[in-house]
Amino acid sequence: MEQIRIEVSEIKKRLPELRAGQSVLLSGTVYTARDAAHKRLCDLISAGGELPIDLQGATIYYAGPTPAPDGLPIGSCGPTPSSRMDTFSPTLLDCGVVAMIGKGNRSESVRASIMKNGAVYFCAVGGAGAIAAKSVVSAEIIAFPELGCEAIRKLQVRDFPLIVGIDHEGRSLFDRD
Repeated sequence: MEQIRIEVSEIKKRLPELRAGQSVLLSGTVYTARDAAHKRLCDLISAGGELPIDLQGATIYYAGPTPAPDGLPIGSCGPTPSSRMDTFSPTLLDCGVVAMIGKGNRSESVRASIMKNGAVYFCAVGGAGAIAAKSVVSAEIIAFPELGCEAIRKLQVRDFPLIVGIDHEGRSLFDRD
């Protein structure tokens, strides 16, 4: 399969083009969030509270970046294991999240939620956080700063290299034939 370039804002309409195992260069707005931020978001949803980000059409990257070196927008920015967010992901997908970025396989409940909601799961290369950071054009903490590296950050990325892990039809890179 050929590598395709895709804007975050176009993910939903381009879902039919995305197939498990396909290489993608993603550009646009991506939010970082790990376990603690996911729990807070889901608690706010349960309580009917106001969310710090609009989840409709959002892409969430499971990363806890290191501090930015002088002159750079972000430090190392590699993915964390996605399975740690599996409890929370169906709720966020139901609220409009269209894409998730992490590493490793997902649970069957997440796969079912991806299909139900017309979403996609992208995989980033683990252990390559410094390379991933080269795709980050800007970064700012926008929610839960007290969580340190787990605070929600708004990133602008350009040509972020990813692989489609689970496509909108439930095909998975991790299935063994």
